Amino acid sequence: MTKSTPIPTVAPQVLEPKFGFNEYAERLNGRAAMVGFVLTLAIEYVTGKGVLAWLGLG
Repeated sequence: MTKSTPIPTVAPQVLEPKFGFNEYAERLNGRAAMVGFVLTLAIEYVTGKGVLAWLGLG
């Protein structure tokens, strides 16, 4: 006679990964883009030069 394996009654709590296409990564990427955009505007305002001038292209 063989024993049967009991069926779990509680689902495991799996943490969402911190990499790949998930909500955490997309939120972090959006925030980084907003910070970069604001810093770009601030630097352009202070220096009076655009992004292309910084890169020597304009």
